[in-house]
Amino acid sequence: MPRVHVSVLGAGAWGTALAALASAQADTVLWARAPEVADAIARHRRNPRHLSDITLPQALRATADFGEAMGHVLDAPTASLIVLGVPMAGLADICARLAQDLPTRRAGPLHLLWTCKGIDPDTLQLPHQIIAAHLPRRPWLHAGVLSGPSFAREVAHGLPVALTLAAGQPDTGAVGQAVYHGTQARIYTTRDIVGVEVGGALKNVMAIACGISDGLRLGTNARAALITRGLAEIQRLGIALGGRADTFSGLAGLGDLVLTATGELSRNRQVGIAIGEGRCLEDILAGGMTAEGVRCARAALALGRRQVIDLPITEAVCHVLFDGLAPREAVAALLSRDPRPE
Repeated sequence: MPRVHVSVLGAGAWGTALAALASAQADTVLWARAPEVADAIARHRRNPRHLSDITLPQALRATADFGEAMGHVLDAPTASLIVLGVPMAGLADICARLAQDLPTRRAGPLHLLWTCKGIDPDTLQLPHQIIAAHLPRRPWLHAGVLSGPSFAREVAHGLPVALTLAAGQPDTGAVGQAVYHGTQARIYTTRDIVGVEVGGALKNVMAIACGISDGLRLGTNARAALITRGLAEIQRLGIALGGRADTFSGLAGLGDLVLTATGELSRNRQVGIAIGEGRCLEDILAGGMTAEGVRCARAALALGRRQVIDLPITEAVCHVLFDGLAPREAVAALLSRDPRPE
């Protein structure tokens, strides 16, 4: 396949890491909302706001001009890929901005990948539903999600990673593999967008639960139980929403859950640890620590109730985060549930 043109929209930690990774095999531009960030990357090969201690590749270009970033892919003579490197909270806005630049007609496909993980707290929509609501329908716009066990810092440092790319059209998987597969990354493809998205969203909630357990010093047995039963909880909701069972035993399910529930770089786990050690959520968030699982927990519980799916760990996390339930009482409530077959 000829060299792909890639525009990564969003210069947060994950957007920066994915842009750096893509630049090894593709002609890559990183769009930063702030001009000073784009200028710092161009001049000093550093993102001053995210991963600021990591030197970015010389091949990576940066711009604060949205039109320039879009022109890079829309006017490219070869295959083109847009990567949305924004969190859930910014997905609708970036899609609305992107919609203004998309043409009504195009000769060949334009590929789009999103990387955010979560459930919208107001609409209970998954990312693909938000994108469908905010982007015009174009037969040549081929979209998918890139997910799996990955810390941005490790990817930016050049350490190995394996990810799942879920898309409706096989050519999107092929383009994603041409960009990312074979340097430090392995990219596996699937068509199960819903399963990949549910795995990515709920693993953050389960990581908070595991962090609370670790903060309470409940031991590795308890952590293993939470990971295992948490995975069953994720799978129940995912299947109810149309996901495939086998997705949850793969990278986007078990792999992402294990990483986020045990990794030292996991913000969701760190929030849980702080809560288990007795700090209140308001103080934790006021200190600058953010975690998608906090934003996702209530939405996941509401979505489960809509589907009449039992999500006991998610419910316990919500009670601790938002209702003032003491973490030890939440653990006791989980342990006192009626026995049942696995």
